[in-house]
Amino acid sequence: MTDPADRPARLEDVHELALAMPHVTVYDPEADNPVYQVGGKSFVFFRTPRPDAVDPETGERYPDVIVFWVESDADKQALVQDESNPFFTTPHFDGHRSVLIRASRLGEITRTELAEVVQDAWLSRASARRRDAWLHSG
Repeated sequence: MTDPADRPARLEDVHELALAMPHVTVYDPEADNPVYQVGGKSFVFFRTPRPDAVDPETGERYPDVIVFWVESDADKQALVQDESNPFFTTPHFDGHRSVLIRASRLGEITRTELAEVVQDAWLSRASARRRDAWLHSG
C-alpha cells in the first residue's frame, strides 16, 4: 500500500500545511491571495497576476502563482534549476530568497515534497526561538 502523503500535491494542501505550522497568522484569509506569516513575516503567499509571470505562448499573466520563501540562494537555485520539478523564478525575484510555483502544477510534486517546501519556508522566516522549539518538538 502506498503512503497517502506521496499522492500528488493539491492546492488545499498548501493551505493545510501552512496553517499546521506553529504561530501562523493569515493576512487576508478570505481573499483569493492569502499571506501566511510567522512573527509578522510572510513565508507562503499567493500572488495576484503580475506582468513578470506570463504564459510564454499567450502572454497572459499567470493567475495562480504561489511564493515560498527559502533559506538561501543555494536552496533557491537547487529548486529552480532542477528541470524535473515545476518551481521557477522571474527577474522580479532576483536576489529574493523565494521560489514560485503555479497552483495548476502542484500535482507535479508529492504532498510530502510540498510539506518539506512549506516547512522550510516557515523555518526560513521564523525566529530562532520558534525554529528551535519546533525542530526539537518532533
